Amino acid sequence: MPPIKDVIFERVRIMIDYMKKKEIVIRCWIDIDGIRFFGPGRLELLSLIDESGSIVKAAKAMGMSYKKAWDMVDDMNTRGKKPLVVARKGGDKGGGTELTDTGRKMIAKYGKLLTKLNAVIEKNGDILNLV
Repeated sequence: MPPIKDVIFERVRIMIDYMKKKEIVIRCWIDIDGIRFFGPGRLELLSLIDESGSIVKAAKAMGMSYKKAWDMVDDMNTRGKKPLVVARKGGDKGGGTELTDTGRKMIAKYGKLLTKLNAVIEKNGDILNLV
């Protein structure tokens, strides 16, 4: 019989191995000329702008500054083929922000892409048994 300390260490090693969190992670961004254009953060920002009608409210919900949110919107509008977000000037409702049709399509298509990628992960999750 092995010494008790060897048995204890073996049990601890097995428990640590059992407790390891194993996962497959895919990060998906759309790059233009090697520079990130669209990814999970911008998806969330556009979704929140669509819900709230406001860059300020969307930024606050994400815990980011208005400037950072505006810079992201400006970057998407400038580098994309068509603007994804448009601002409405004052008036009775006090202005606001809304997605263009292109912005809504971007949310839908990127969401579909993420769904397909997650299906690939789920289908191939058994690879984690080898790790």
